[in-house]
Amino acid sequence: MGDSRMSTLVLLSGGLDSAVLAAHEAREAPVQPVYVSVGLAWEAAECAMIDRLLAAPAFQGRVAPIVRVEFTMRDVYPPTHWAIRGVPPAYDTPDEDVYLTGRNLVLLTKAGVVAARTGARRIALGPLAGNPFPDARPAFFEAMAGALSLGLDHPLDIATPFLDWQKADVIRRGVELRVPLELTMSCMNPVSGPLPRHCGVCSKCRERRDGFAAAGVADPSAYANRSPR
Repeated sequence: MGDSRMSTLVLLSGGLDSAVLAAHEAREAPVQPVYVSVGLAWEAAECAMIDRLLAAPAFQGRVAPIVRVEFTMRDVYPPTHWAIRGVPPAYDTPDEDVYLTGRNLVLLTKAGVVAARTGARRIALGPLAGNPFPDARPAFFEAMAGALSLGLDHPLDIATPFLDWQKADVIRRGVELRVPLELTMSCMNPVSGPLPRHCGVCSKCRERRDGFAAAGVADPSAYANRSPR
């Protein structure tokens, strides 16, 4: 990887947006991907896909092996929480129904400490246009960068290159960069197996299907169930 102080730390969940973001950022600088486990139901499937994803040619040479860290939310979310139980809201529910309180706050806090310890000065993550959550607003990212820089005594920039993009834009960029989109996982109730499959009936699967359709790109994803529509 060379000089880690010139690298960008990318929050990589294994989902479509963050996978394309890692390849996108790697065109400009070496990338250090970081996965922050917080104890949610779908994390095992995400991690299984990440191992295969990062072995693809699109990531070779400019993307380091992933760093996995933990910052549990199981002591904050109750055992009955849908994200802990793995029972997501229905297919056509709005984004607000899958809001995870403090999600980006937690991810960036742990990523900031990793960045300070490795010397990285830039953290990138992949929220898209229309994200309704309070921790996906430019003002939040600006304030968070300032707080981390101050608290860690380490200058940090938080970048959101896709904040004006739609899902279809990300998919087209992924195709352009030859990201193996079939090895990304964007599902809240994945079906286990040698290669985890999307459930096909949660709202993240709906967003994924709609994104491929809007992009005019054939969807290579493996779904365990047909669309409820």
